[in-house]
Amino acid sequence: MRCVPLVLISLIVHLAHAERVSGPDGKVYTYKEIDGIKRELEVYFPERHDLSSDPVPAIIFFHGGGWGGGTRDAFKYQCDYFASRGLVAVTVTYRLAAKQAREEARKGNFSRKRVCIPDAKSAIRWVKQNAEEFGVDPNRLVAAGGSAGGHISLIATSNPGLNDPNDPKDIDTSVAAKVLFNPALSSIDAADPEIDFIRHLKPGAPPAIVFFGSEDKKWLEGWNPTYEKWKRLEGTEIKMEIAEGEKHAFFNSQPWADLTLISADKFLSELGFLKGDPTLLNPETGEMLVLAED
Repeated sequence: MRCVPLVLISLIVHLAHAERVSGPDGKVYTYKEIDGIKRELEVYFPERHDLSSDPVPAIIFFHGGGWGGGTRDAFKYQCDYFASRGLVAVTVTYRLAAKQAREEARKGNFSRKRVCIPDAKSAIRWVKQNAEEFGVDPNRLVAAGGSAGGHISLIATSNPGLNDPNDPKDIDTSVAAKVLFNPALSSIDAADPEIDFIRHLKPGAPPAIVFFGSEDKKWLEGWNPTYEKWKRLEGTEIKMEIAEGEKHAFFNSQPWADLTLISADKFLSELGFLKGDPTLLNPETGEMLVLAED
């Protein structure tokens, strides 16, 4: 019997862990249509979801991709898990910044990040507007997102501007909590107040949990001023957990996909949005998230 070198075994284990997680499809809905182009989202319902019983919370995910790429498929795994725990879970397709917008941004005329926000706000309003049909409590919505999607979810739920003029004006985009996976905030956002989240962060902001890899240096540097301000605000809560040695988008692969879900599950349980213990297990390989030091 041939022996497999330890180096090769280590590589196989690493590649298995690095594989991007995926999940089943949800039910696709069109939340608006612009110039014949449908904007869609996928909804994941809890098994045996009873519309006649008390409405349940919902969580809405916005994918990453640098404001110009990515798809809603990125959060299918997380949506499937939260639906299994009793939430209605949603993953959203939104307008992406085109090459032309990137060129305009380079000239300093316009922030390309703006183009993503109206759709994100429309999606949140659509979920609230259809809350009764879906058995959702519109007062217990959770906004979630990764990387650029983290930034988008923050701006869409805090900035009163950047609305689609066709949206119902009597429905706001406020949420009750936030779950953020390495949100992509940057000091250069200060050049455009509309997308500079730290300007829109106010006392009474909803409670939030955020996950970062310790080696995600660029985006950690961009996030930290917001984190420091958030901690000082009265009437709000912010919790940050770190994956030591991991880089950007670490949460897309195992074991970190499950570890971040376990922590997010516990956080939402503390808020009363979920009941019981997480149904995922910590990895036998010993990885863990570490609470950020104050």
